[in-house]
Amino acid sequence: MNIEKNVASYYTRGRLEDTILQALSRAGKDLANLTHGDLAALDEFHVGGREATQELAAQMELRPGIHLLDVGSGIGGPARYFAAEQGCRVTGVDLTEEFVFVSRSLTRRTKLDHAVEFLQGSALALPFETGSFERAYTIHAGMNIADKLGLCREVRRVLRAEGLFAIFDLMRTAQGPIHYPVPWALTEETSFVAYVNDYRDTLTAAGFHVTRERHRGDFALDFMQRMMARVAQGGPPALGLHLLMGESTKVMLSNVHAMIQEGILAPVELFARAV
Repeated sequence: MNIEKNVASYYTRGRLEDTILQALSRAGKDLANLTHGDLAALDEFHVGGREATQELAAQMELRPGIHLLDVGSGIGGPARYFAAEQGCRVTGVDLTEEFVFVSRSLTRRTKLDHAVEFLQGSALALPFETGSFERAYTIHAGMNIADKLGLCREVRRVLRAEGLFAIFDLMRTAQGPIHYPVPWALTEETSFVAYVNDYRDTLTAAGFHVTRERHRGDFALDFMQRMMARVAQGGPPALGLHLLMGESTKVMLSNVHAMIQEGILAPVELFARAV
């Protein structure tokens, strides 16, 4: 089994749509009138959640009608946010068949399917013509992609000249062991966390000019501490990442929190212009 099949298998839960809909019902959400905000606690599957997505969007020079590519779109949270709040048209690509199925279902239920579509596919062989998009982004997908040069070359191919590529990934900031499990992998077999310098060099080699970089370690620690305080006070929420990550959620998040505190990892934003 190759890396991409292993990654897709890791994220496949089985009956994920039913699990999410049941949780929404228990949380008192009206399934016939869902909004993208109703889903934010579970479909923003990255450090910082919706807050991080909003901060990324603020730096992407967006305007209504612009066409965005979401590489590693998960169950579609950021894509629906960009469509609903920024007026963008978004195409998401993800390896995991179940994620794509659930993305489409939730997008129909939030009545955003006129602006957002999802395809199953590989970030290393994007199913689009050259110059199809004005902006592209990837959020916490690079940790599962070994061939980052292949990723960046494909994104550069499908971006128009001067198009912007935004990356928000957990990156290495110092030497030290990765403590497993983590949200993106149970073992090192499908985990490919890279140093910030490696990302910069790869983007340059693929035809980009890095224009902005921001380390978000302090923000991440504050966000995770607030999240843990809410759980300690009120117990696990009806809607949360445990629906996607399962019984190991607490351990996974604790490991990430510890590695950010130790300075081994940091969530980092990179913005690069296609040249």
